[in-house]
Amino acid sequence: MVLDLVVIGTAITLGPLHNSAFILLLSSRRGVRQGLAFLLSWLANLVAVIAVVVLLTGGQPPARHSVPSTAAISVKLAIGVALVVYGVYRRRRPPRPHGPPRWAARIDDASLGAAAGLAWLLQPWGLVGAGAATALDANLSTLTDWLTLTGYCLLATLSLIVMEMYTVWVPRAANARLNALRNWLGDHQEQLIVTLALLVGLWLMARSIYDLVA
Repeated sequence: MVLDLVVIGTAITLGPLHNSAFILLLSSRRGVRQGLAFLLSWLANLVAVIAVVVLLTGGQPPARHSVPSTAAISVKLAIGVALVVYGVYRRRRPPRPHGPPRWAARIDDASLGAAAGLAWLLQPWGLVGAGAATALDANLSTLTDWLTLTGYCLLATLSLIVMEMYTVWVPRAANARLNALRNWLGDHQEQLIVTLALLVGLWLMARSIYDLVA
């Protein structure tokens, strides 16, 4: 479970779409507050999904090869296949120009609620679902699994935390460097999406097949 959550959490935090959107929020007139609203909403979504899983299992992992355990592994396998198919599709389709999103023109007037809602919309729900299926194996009678789930949520939010803190501490330098990062993400968006989708998809497929047959 630990290694799977590290892989999934790393893929979530490296996603180019939400990181580019977050940098746009930070560059707005109320950037720090809007960024904080986005960050907290993002983290709350992750925690809420894990909390639902814990409530369903009672904090005790299902028996190996039981119906719930097999169902969770099958969900991870399906997500892995979907990610690989999506990655191949994005790799083969003709390149498209990436301009700023439509909402960027209204970013200075956006409310904190809108910033929080944007985090919900940009959450990579397929990966979050894979994390939830993995968290089904958590045994909350042990401190290690509590720390693992906490670490997963923080890891999946790490890029946002770092950029928010950087903007608070050194706003002028952060604005220039983060905008340069956003331009780089825009130039390499397709490659990043394809690479993350294929790597994580293949990982989930391999792990799920092994767990089903072992």
